[in-house]
Amino acid sequence: MMEQHEHTHDLVMQISALVEAQNHLEVKNRLANCHSAEIAHVLESLPPEQRHIVWQAIAADTEGNVLLLVNDDVRSGLIESMGNDELIAAAENLETDDLADIIPDLPETVTDELLRSMDKQDRQRLESVLQFPEDTAGGMMNVDTITLRPDVSLDVVLRYIRFRGNLPEMTDNLFVVGRDNKFLGAISVSSLLTHAPSLTVAEVLNTGVKSITANTSSTDVAKIFQQWDLVSAPVTDDNEMLLGRITIDDVVDIIRGQADHTFLSHAGLDEEDDMFAPVVLSTRRRSVWLGVNLLTALLASWVIGQFDATIEKLVALAVLMPIVASMGGIAGSQTLTLVIRGMATGTVVSANRQALIRKEILIGILNGILWSLVVGLIAYVWFDNTSLGLIIGAAILFNLIIAAIAGATIPLVLRKLGADPALAGSVVLTTITDVAGFFAFLGLAAAFLV
Repeated sequence: MMEQHEHTHDLVMQISALVEAQNHLEVKNRLANCHSAEIAHVLESLPPEQRHIVWQAIAADTEGNVLLLVNDDVRSGLIESMGNDELIAAAENLETDDLADIIPDLPETVTDELLRSMDKQDRQRLESVLQFPEDTAGGMMNVDTITLRPDVSLDVVLRYIRFRGNLPEMTDNLFVVGRDNKFLGAISVSSLLTHAPSLTVAEVLNTGVKSITANTSSTDVAKIFQQWDLVSAPVTDDNEMLLGRITIDDVVDIIRGQADHTFLSHAGLDEEDDMFAPVVLSTRRRSVWLGVNLLTALLASWVIGQFDATIEKLVALAVLMPIVASMGGIAGSQTLTLVIRGMATGTVVSANRQALIRKEILIGILNGILWSLVVGLIAYVWFDNTSLGLIIGAAILFNLIIAAIAGATIPLVLRKLGADPALAGSVVLTTITDVAGFFAFLGLAAAFLV
């Protein structure tokens, strides 16, 4: 993994240096030996001026696959720089399911021309994919699937495959359907090769292969592949009619996208944003997040302002306030991260939510007792004030319990409201722990110290 990272890093450096030296021929030769994914990485890593030069050096028969692999922002910019004929040529080289991924980004005139150039079967395949949202099994599926009838012999199947000349990529199973196209099961390639050619498909049919319905979310598809160690899976409609198949390479893309989303959303960023997007556009996107955080900070500041007289009388309160907020924030983030991950992997469900919340509250209580004693003792030794040590200890205990409750329930509430827990959860949690911590600490100080 480290070697691969170093390779892509070196490739970006080499291409950038060649562009700076205006050695465009060598750029073209260097890219000719690269995989589409490597080229996509290079494009995403270069500023727009260099990106445009590199894009011009890419072989025409590679452009379609590269467009498919770059993020949405970069793809939009590249498409805008291409003429209609160039876009049509690039799209024509793509598989049907891949074409479905980028066709919404293409100009309408290009889309119309592509549809007119397709034969009836390919057009129907494309339309069958486009009728489903892209984040569902139907939107992900590949319709290039070999289907078999249960009454034919394995010998006939083998002769058909030899006549066909190849198998679709990632083919580990051949799907068996009835005359009404209803999914019946699958026969593995290994079974096909190791059983007697005289046997029929029905005699070696594996009816235990479960299909994935077309409306299944991409997140659930990833879970199914992970749980069952699948390489491919059939996709059916609600009546169990076979529509296509999903392969592991599609699922890897989903998992990577989810990981990027979870990581970047904590900072209010989007994994599909161009790292070198125009400054004004990037500023506008980030300003929204900064504005939300400003509102939460103002709320916490307002709470502090209600106790300004108390703070003036005892400066130690201002020194110790960040400790209360920080301890609550960290404790809440631990629980929040655990719950969001559990929701993503499907381990947090309605049946175990109450048990999880109870467990996190108990952890909050125990950690609260432990760290209230530690922080209280530190405050006592630091300021030689027993009452101050007791008050900050009580505030720490209260805030860690609140943090545990908030961290466990915020993702569940946000999901129910239709919001993204990974994006909004940390902001809401920080607001709650800051306000609760400051209010408890300063409120107790106002009541018992001054």
